[in-house]
Amino acid sequence: MSLFLTVLGVLVVFALWLRLREEKMIYYPSRDIEQMPAQRGWKFDDVWLTAVDGTKINGWFVPSDHDGRLTVLLFHGNAGNISHRLEKLAILRSLGANVFIVDYRGYGRSEGTPNEPGTYLDAQAAYDHLTKERKIAPSTVIVYGESLGSAVAVDLASRTTLGGVVIEEAFTSIADVSQRMYPFLPVRWLVRNKYDSLGKISQINAPLLILHSRDDEYFSLRHAERLLAAAREPKQLVVLRGGHNDAFLVSEQTYREALKQFFSGRV
Repeated sequence: MSLFLTVLGVLVVFALWLRLREEKMIYYPSRDIEQMPAQRGWKFDDVWLTAVDGTKINGWFVPSDHDGRLTVLLFHGNAGNISHRLEKLAILRSLGANVFIVDYRGYGRSEGTPNEPGTYLDAQAAYDHLTKERKIAPSTVIVYGESLGSAVAVDLASRTTLGGVVIEEAFTSIADVSQRMYPFLPVRWLVRNKYDSLGKISQINAPLLILHSRDDEYFSLRHAERLLAAAREPKQLVVLRGGHNDAFLVSEQTYREALKQFFSGRV
């Protein structure tokens, strides 16, 4: 009985600690905008959107210098903000795509505090802006999510019409990631933010490209392989080299070629 009470006490304390710390362990937003597209010599629209719950979020629509027949809706990872993704924007624009990148609530100049339901509302607001305000055909919109943004992209893609989906350094679910971190505790039953991409990816009815590094220090290649297996055709996994945050630069030639081929099949 003493052992049972001790174990129960540990679980209760852990559950309370997780409830207090969970969002801080998932989201690492920065409010400082370090550089603007204009500093790269790019024309852009500074866009303000209002999600259905009234939260105002900020983003940039950066047109390509080329034909811009495709528009990439880019959802970034869990740290920083949109101003830390200009290297990726430069590559996407050089491949002929317009890019619309938004900050989730609590990031950059966006209002509010990040949480799973809120990030989905922010993604929907961004999609609606492209398809309703800018009158961009859904068939020419490519949703692209990196790391945490991969789960946001999968959720949006599972319930909207799109021309394609790209996910980079993705994970199956927060529950899977958390359980691996704390293997002896019932974490998967305690986390509130699920981001269950594995459970949603089969609902995507659009071509899928998965980019993942075999050297990713956070999410092993097994995450990408499980997502690939669960997804509908057409689908492709391209394996990169490099770390979680810099594989697209370390493997830039492979990364560019994969995106170039994927984009060419959408126009």
